[in-house]
Order: sequence, then structure tokens, then C-alpha cells
Amino acid sequence: MPTTPAARRRPRAAVAMKPDAAAALLDNHSLAALSEVCDLAPLPVLDDFTTDRARAVLADTELLVTGWGCPPVDEAALAAAPLLRAVAHTAGSVRGHITEACWERGIEVSSAAAANALPVAEYTVAMILLSGKRALERARDYRVERHRDDWLATSPEVGNYGRTVGILSASLIGRRVVELLRPYDFRVLLHDPYVSDEEAAALGVRPVGLAELFAHSDVVSVHTPLLPATHGLVSRELLESMRPDGVLLNTSRGAVVDQEALTEILLRNRIRAVLDVTDPDTLPAAHPLWGCENALITPHLAGSQGNEWRRLVDLAVSETERWAAGDGFAHPVRRERLAFLA
Repeated sequence: MPTTPAARRRPRAAVAMKPDAAAALLDNHSLAALSEVCDLAPLPVLDDFTTDRARAVLADTELLVTGWGCPPVDEAALAAAPLLRAVAHTAGSVRGHITEACWERGIEVSSAAAANALPVAEYTVAMILLSGKRALERARDYRVERHRDDWLATSPEVGNYGRTVGILSASLIGRRVVELLRPYDFRVLLHDPYVSDEEAAALGVRPVGLAELFAHSDVVSVHTPLLPATHGLVSRELLESMRPDGVLLNTSRGAVVDQEALTEILLRNRIRAVLDVTDPDTLPAAHPLWGCENALITPHLAGSQGNEWRRLVDLAVSETERWAAGDGFAHPVRRERLAFLA
């Protein structure tokens, strides 16, 4: 029998994240929504679990609502929080604060990675479409020349009809990109060694090897998490194998790509790139990538920002309500899957 709203228990909850993250995420609407489903400890948020106030709050906290900058929930924090049983994270990766001690206690963990995947996927699809029309380059030329080119003489390489898009990794974001690409006339390839041929068929993509993905795609979109096994995965050899004027689109992590090789190839004007991430996150002012007119570099803006943050909190509210009702998290983080997550 489903739990009725009147019978739902309101767990004691606290918010743990950086104060500036809380200021961005937790507007009055979000705080009111959280307070509807749990007994929320008064602000300010916890950003240090070692203070007297933090220990007093943690003493009867059953669920933590966490965000960017949450301190590690380690053995000392857990000792101060004997009733803690769950964490609802309002961002993607939990690696920064969920420790082995949490799993040992059996803490249930939820992440808003699925909610954060949508704006990244939307950005990716937008850039695929814009790169196919060469919209940004042609807008730049139009601003300089101030007259229209002959549209009947447009190169047959311009356009999005029948282009091949290669997806590197069927991550949450990669899968969402595949879903959003379905209405378009693209051929979609996928490289992910953990996806079976049957699952790829269900996704509507053709599974290929890594070399084939790069050699046969007009756009390669990188969605693999940064793990020891994926550091530098997009190598010089793969980049050199791309079709002339092909596009590398990276919304994952900069270090997944051999950035030195990418820079050299871009400077030769052989391929194009859309980079929402670099290594380091902010390139030095003198880095040659800044001077590559065939590279669009954006400041890690693909993920949730502005009003999109509310989606993350809405998911945490929904997860808290489910957990309080005894239904478990809809978006759990599994200990055994950590090796494959960002």
C-alpha cells in the first residue's frame, strides 16, 4: 500500500556546501520546497564539519542535502552524525565528499547527475548544429565583410543533412545527446566498450571501435568521464585520423584529450574544435589555443547555470520526498559503479 502524504515522516535534514553555492542554488522557492519534505536545519549551511555548530546540527541529522564544496563526509563527520542515513547531492559527481566510510555505514546516496546532464546535452546538440552550418565562422566573416556571400555557391560540406556524429561514451550525458539527436538527419556512431550490440541497437546508434569513431565522424563529441584509464584517451593519432574540417566537441574534461596535440593540429587548420573544458580549466593567457580561430572555447558553461540550478534542487527535493516515504532514491549512486563515474 502506498504511503499517504499524512503518514510520511519528515526526516531531519541539513544543507552542506560552500556558502556561495548555497546562495546560487537555494533561493526562497527552493528552501520552501525542501522545507515541505523535511525538517530542515536553519541556515547558514554547513561548510566545515569540525565546528561546534556543525557537530550540534549533525547530532540529529538523518539526511544531508549536499552541493559544491561540501566537506568530506568522513569517519569524523559520521561520528558526529550517528543518525545520518542518506545524502541527496544537488550536483553531479559525489567523489569530493562521499568517502569509503559512507559506504561502510550503508549511507544511501543520490546524485543530480541526471538533471545536470540535460543542459550539457542541449549545449552539445546546439554546437553540433551550429558547427554543421559553420554559423559562428560565417557570422564572424559577415561582421568583417558586411555583405552576404552567394548562398547558391555554398560548399556542399556545409549543412547538417546526413552528417555523422560520433559519441564517445554512453554516459548519462552521452545517452541524452543521442536521445536529442533523434529528430535530426544524422548518422550516429557510438564507442563505449561497456555497451552491448543489443543495447546500442536499442539506443538507435551503431557501435564502433575507437579508431573508427574518429576516422568516420564529421563531429566527435566527448562524454567519457576523466578516470585514470581515460586520461589522454583522445590521442594525437586519433585526432590526426579525423576527417579534414571535422569537429572535436568536448564537454567532458580537458585532460581526456591530448591538448598539446590538439593545439598543434588546430594551428595547422586541419580540424575544428568546440571546447567547453580545457586542461587546466582556465588556460594561461598566452596559451596558443586562444589564437585558434577554428576553436570555440567557452568557460565551462554547458552544465547547469542560472535558472537551470533550480532543476538540480527540484531533483533533490523529489529524492528527499521519496526517501522519506520509504521508496528509496530514483537516482541512486551505487558503490560498485564508482569506478565508471566522474
